[in-house]
Amino acid sequence: MKLIIGIIIVFASVFGGYLLSHGQLMALFQPFELMIIGGGALGAFIIANPGKVIGAVFKGVPGLLGGSKFTKQAYMDLLTLLFKLFSKARKEGLMALESDIDEPKESEIFNQFPKILANHHMLDFICDYLRLMVGGNMNAIELENLMDVELETHHHEVITPSGALQTVADGLPGFGIVAAVMGVVITMGYISEPPEVLGHHIAAALVGTFLGILLAYGFASPMAKALEFRAEEESKFFECAKVCILSTLNGYTPQIAVEFGRKTIYSNLRPSFTELEEHIKSQK
Repeated sequence: MKLIIGIIIVFASVFGGYLLSHGQLMALFQPFELMIIGGGALGAFIIANPGKVIGAVFKGVPGLLGGSKFTKQAYMDLLTLLFKLFSKARKEGLMALESDIDEPKESEIFNQFPKILANHHMLDFICDYLRLMVGGNMNAIELENLMDVELETHHHEVITPSGALQTVADGLPGFGIVAAVMGVVITMGYISEPPEVLGHHIAAALVGTFLGILLAYGFASPMAKALEFRAEEESKFFECAKVCILSTLNGYTPQIAVEFGRKTIYSNLRPSFTELEEHIKSQK
């Protein structure tokens, strides 16, 4: 919804101001200029990026139409899930978690949190490190170093699409200039025509520059930044799980372990101590 509102504001401001200045809207309708700019940018984007990144961008941009998956409720579900797992391990021993982490989709605990169960990255992260804890061959420092390496890799993976789209945004003004120059070249073929004919062709050429700048700074660059924020939100979600797991490995009780994780959450999403406690109790 926020993406649609932003697009409407950009269109209304730019074209509304143009119309209020007595501009002719049809003068801006130059499909061939748009084809040069859009096609050139798309081709360069395909040349520059591997298929995985291309697919991630085309999947990520439509995803901006919806809200973030990493809401306060998502954090409370994550912390409650970890609390339940830690509590089971504390009461019955770490070996009691084997059935849960080996077959999470069959686990009674995991099935209480379908959204986390559907997030295969987070599911693998939790199960992998609990499995290492069950093995008992790694201390907290070693496990934290391994987590940091994995999270750095994951963050690089999820933030790459925003960088790829930002590169497109940086190149769009250049393709706008290409379209404008080609328009000027066409205009030179009409140099002997009356001023009104020349004026029409020159205006069409200038529209290329206009479109390149508008697409870059009005749409592509803001969308790239939005994808970057989404990647940061996902990284923070994993950081919360990391802190909880390390805390319980260091011997803290489940209540304290999830409290450590709660402190990592951004203030606008962080549930209060009471909210989290009530949510945990409601899931029992």
